[in-house]
Amino acid sequence: MKLPRIATTILNLGTRFGLRSSQPQGQGVSLYYSTAPTPRKPWNSLSRLYRRISPLGDPKVSIVPILDQWISEGQTVSKPPLLDIIKELRRFKRYTHALEVSVWMTDKRYFDVSFRDVAIRLDLIGKVHGIEEAEKYFNNIPIKLRGIEVYSALLNCYAYVHVKDVEKAEAVMQKIRDLGLDRTPLAFNVLLNLYYQTGNHEKLDALIHEMEEKGIKFDSFTYGIRLSAYAATSDVEGIDKVLQQMESNPENVLNWTIYAVAASGYKKAGIEEKALEMLKKAEGLVNSTRRSKAFEFLLTQYASIGKKDEVIRLWELYKKKEKIYNRGYISVLTSLLKLDDIESAEEIFEDWEARELTYDIRIPNFLIGYYCRKGLLEKAETLVNRVILKGKKPDAKSYNHLATGYILTNQLEKAVEAMNEAISACRPRWKPRQENFAACLEYLKGKGDVEGAVEFLELLRNKDIISVDAHDRLLKYINDSESSSHALNVLEEGGVAENGKTSEFLEPEEDSFNYKPSSNFDTDSENF
Repeated sequence: MKLPRIATTILNLGTRFGLRSSQPQGQGVSLYYSTAPTPRKPWNSLSRLYRRISPLGDPKVSIVPILDQWISEGQTVSKPPLLDIIKELRRFKRYTHALEVSVWMTDKRYFDVSFRDVAIRLDLIGKVHGIEEAEKYFNNIPIKLRGIEVYSALLNCYAYVHVKDVEKAEAVMQKIRDLGLDRTPLAFNVLLNLYYQTGNHEKLDALIHEMEEKGIKFDSFTYGIRLSAYAATSDVEGIDKVLQQMESNPENVLNWTIYAVAASGYKKAGIEEKALEMLKKAEGLVNSTRRSKAFEFLLTQYASIGKKDEVIRLWELYKKKEKIYNRGYISVLTSLLKLDDIESAEEIFEDWEARELTYDIRIPNFLIGYYCRKGLLEKAETLVNRVILKGKKPDAKSYNHLATGYILTNQLEKAVEAMNEAISACRPRWKPRQENFAACLEYLKGKGDVEGAVEFLELLRNKDIISVDAHDRLLKYINDSESSSHALNVLEEGGVAENGKTSEFLEPEEDSFNYKPSSNFDTDSENF
């Protein structure tokens, strides 16, 4: 079950443990040396350093030379602002650079490392180097420092979207039980979410029952996961039940995300009036903390139930309350395009260009994709040329959209050219719709351009878009003039992996909302 990328961090990872290593400071480097929490300094104390680091978005380019240069210039550095930098890098999923700062803190600056620092390091290693390296790191942590934070981080590594190892996650959870650390909802929430992601609702229910038996109070994440599970199966009674439990418990602090989950469930069940009611409640609970993220999500949700007036109203409110960046424009553009309000979308695009924010090719791509799907090829071509004239580069999706439009309008020569551009520009793991390149192969074969078809096929293979087996099947198909099959059938027989998206409208956020407890390791270093 695919989860959306939007998530709010609520979990509090509990108190820190006051254990200290016997190793004196400065004698060697210990990754596990712990001190009492250091008072946080203002974020702007190292803002100049962060401004140097921030532009280097490529994870292959190390930021360590920038850190070293900062020191060589005679600048001072302390631990709390560096932790803030790590927090920011993780928030933008720049895990490699966040890990570099974490290691630099200990290996170059010899700062003491707390339980929380070890847990963050463990999580970053898992994301950057994989679960095996995370396990090696965990095995080297002294037993006395393996508190709930560290075990929860390991549990989170197994629950991570690219791992989802239920068996090992359950083994860690059992260790947490054996050590008597299972007295808060922290670890339970991570495992509950893993069960939810893997569709194991029976185990989810059993774990909820265990929490009830042990008297472990549910927090917002616990309720949110339970609510998400009910929403995923359109269990309206279950949604009603959880909402009633939360609203009747004075100890619960309700927030907008709870009602966003409920709105998704009601909408999926076809009860749009109830979904609208939940969205209104959610909007009423939005506060100044990460207000932009709330507005961005709610925009897409109002669009999903066809409420154009609400989209426009909330957009105007958003502009009054917050300074809007690219993600805000993406949310409103995708919402308006979903509602087929191209005129309003074009006006907002013009406003975005006038703002001269950091150029994000995804924003013109949404319009290019819409134009191409609607057969408005001249508008699409004009916008692509406009991007180029601004000195920017259309990306693989830009050209893939054009290829789609050309195929729909039977301009196959242009489709082949656009598809060649898309494949040449594509990054690892991105794959164009297989219907597109199958149509191009079919066209090239049909007009007798075997050489062109072979070159196109080699480009697909070199970019790892098709498997070796699919390549061989297609090559045989291209050279077999008597074949009555279709390139798409050959592709399917070859086991081609497709990116699976047929619409770009909701690329920034999925058309639902779920809690993701594991995200607190990514976005909120206040909690972890």
